[in-house]
Amino acid sequence: MKICVSAMGGSLDAKVSERFGRAPYFVIVESDDMTFTPVLNAAESMQGGAGPEAVRQVTEKGAKVVLTGDLGPNAKNALAAAGITGVTGLKGESTVRQAVEEYLKK
Repeated sequence: MKICVSAMGGSLDAKVSERFGRAPYFVIVESDDMTFTPVLNAAESMQGGAGPEAVRQVTEKGAKVVLTGDLGPNAKNALAAAGITGVTGLKGESTVRQAVEEYLKK
């Protein structure tokens, strides 16, 4: 399963970004073997509509789950419409790897 983590950088050791739509990167992690693909978030600097645009990018990459600190209402609606599970409450001191491992324990 592909898991998207909003991140400050493009690696498993990058810190989690607490903001989804304005995160600098999304790290798409394959839960089976922890391989990953970094995605530069094109929506980071948008004036408006960053959440839905970010969801579009994540959907294109095949993610089924998004792990992040917070989701705005437009991003929540777009994730729901795309059938993607949004998990919030992550803190910026966690790494992408820690976030995925913690999620998979549940």
